[in-house]
Amino acid sequence: MTADQTQFRAALLDATLPAPADVLDPSGRPAGKRFDVYRNNVVVSLREALATGFPLVRKLIGAQSFERLALVYLRAHPPTSPLMMHYGQSLPAFLAGFQPLAHIGYLPDCARLDLVLRRSYHAADAPPLAPETLQVDADACAALQLSLAPATIVLRSEWPIYDIWRFNVEQNAPKPRAVAQDLLITRPAFDPKPHLLPQGGATWLDAVADGHSFGAAVDLTIGTHPDFDLVQMLTLALSTGALTLPAQKDTP
Repeated sequence: MTADQTQFRAALLDATLPAPADVLDPSGRPAGKRFDVYRNNVVVSLREALATGFPLVRKLIGAQSFERLALVYLRAHPPTSPLMMHYGQSLPAFLAGFQPLAHIGYLPDCARLDLVLRRSYHAADAPPLAPETLQVDADACAALQLSLAPATIVLRSEWPIYDIWRFNVEQNAPKPRAVAQDLLITRPAFDPKPHLLPQGGATWLDAVADGHSFGAAVDLTIGTHPDFDLVQMLTLALSTGALTLPAQKDTP
């Protein structure tokens, strides 16, 4: 990026900076108010994109605080893609180092949840795993290779992230407990949704995603989570369309 481009971008996102001198209107005069209008439209669009993309964060800190946060963030992290559905990828990391909101320790993970829900929404479709696929003898079942559906995402957190989400989106939901929680994000219909994972569930799903066979993923999980309930995990995974079969490779 040239110095002129850097100056233009900085002025475009910061109303306290003057319009670049070489930005002219159709008559060849300094752009002045025309640039101000354009700048305002750009900033409003980016702020609205962040508000749409991070509804939980906005709910937690309030609309006015979110607007101030958005202005600081967009000046430090202008978009790198014309596709606004991707804007805000770095917001969780930004929040982790943002001192004015450091007292809300769970906020970066809430931003991560907003982000993966959006990612799940835009993911490709895939046929869900049919339950009868698992209705084979023990050896065949153990050797099965499964995959996570493209819209399936595992999110681990040291905070009660599911309880926080539920408390802020569901009426009469109980207050968050002081526990760490792992989530399964799936999109069985049109809208993605988080689900609370049982103990060891994230480990099993990660093992499946890493290419371990069904049986190997179970063994690996039980090694670190002896109380892992496979039936409970499978019930959740099958009911939400979290699993699919690996794509078949074309043979020459």
